Amino acid sequence: MAELKDKLKSDMVVALKAKDTARLGTLRMVLAAVSTEEVAGKEARELTDEEVQRVLTREAKKRKEAAEAFDSAGRADQAAAELAEAEVIAEYLPAQLSDDELADLVAQAVAEVAEQTGSAPSQKQMGLVMKAANGKVAGRAEGGRVAAAVKARLSQ
Repeated sequence: MAELKDKLKSDMVVALKAKDTARLGTLRMVLAAVSTEEVAGKEARELTDEEVQRVLTREAKKRKEAAEAFDSAGRADQAAAELAEAEVIAEYLPAQLSDDELADLVAQAVAEVAEQTGSAPSQKQMGLVMKAANGKVAGRAEGGRVAAAVKARLSQ
């Protein structure tokens, strides 16, 4: 079993004993999403830590998007609850890359693609650069940030 999933379960028990209802609800929701992912597909399987991390990233993104929707609809209380859930989930995700660190990783990815193709990549080869960059980023930055950094680098 994935260590991250075990940590989520043990933290859920701690939250239950501490009567921390907000944290408990968030951890239950995340574990339900992990369980759903495990049984999705043709046969049930155990998720690796990387797969659990992807589920957590997806759930955190959902919470942030929901918070924005509630905020724009004038429901600040609901938006605050969604952001609180996102903060709990973020505790289990790796630290996000700074803009400088992301730019360095994108530069490395561009250099790798240039070495493979024999010339500097163009905008048409953004997919190749994104693939290389996402391998280096490994969930430490949102896809939109990575795409923007790659696009900025390729347009130089």
